[in-house]
Amino acid sequence: MLSGAASLAAATVLPGTAHARDADAMEPDIDSTADWGARSPQGTIGLLRYRPSRIVIHHTVSANGSDFSRAQAHAHAHWVQDLHLDKNDWVDTGYHFLVSRGGWITEGRHGSLRALAGGRDFVLGSHTSGQNEQAVGIACEGAYHAGAVPPDAQWDVLVTLCAYVCARYGIPSARLHGHKEYGGTLCPGVYHEMLPRLREEVAAARAA
Repeated sequence: MLSGAASLAAATVLPGTAHARDADAMEPDIDSTADWGARSPQGTIGLLRYRPSRIVIHHTVSANGSDFSRAQAHAHAHWVQDLHLDKNDWVDTGYHFLVSRGGWITEGRHGSLRALAGGRDFVLGSHTSGQNEQAVGIACEGAYHAGAVPPDAQWDVLVTLCAYVCARYGIPSARLHGHKEYGGTLCPGVYHEMLPRLREEVAAARAA
């Protein structure tokens, strides 16, 4: 895995791939809501005093752009939050974390990163009907219907993030699911078919 500086140096090959902190190879570099300048929540965000039991993977059905920069990851986080606040009338971004096409991770719902670091509780999300009180929601930038394939940078960092979330919360690698398992939706597109591979790679990352 590349450190942040090394990954930037290699950006012409795989922009944004694996921005891991040197102190802990399992801990990815996650930009907090403060880092990307999120709007304040429109109300109180619930904190659940227990650990989640699974992860649910989503895609945001945004453009499959070629801008793999950190700035684009922040712009995407703003786009998702604006959609959830202004159109859905939710208290905040519904997802706990977002993974950009360039492999940058942003905190979605306020408090998610702090709770993850503690490993004992998590914030109530708004990402999957019937699962918000049990699952961490991770959304990938882009639309992955009709055969679209995630960029390598996004995939690699999704594996790293899922491995870290599983490690912090004691979630088995087998408990990675797709949104469509819990309702009438096509989300997360091709990511759903890639779940067996994701589970395998997350298990391998944890073992390493």
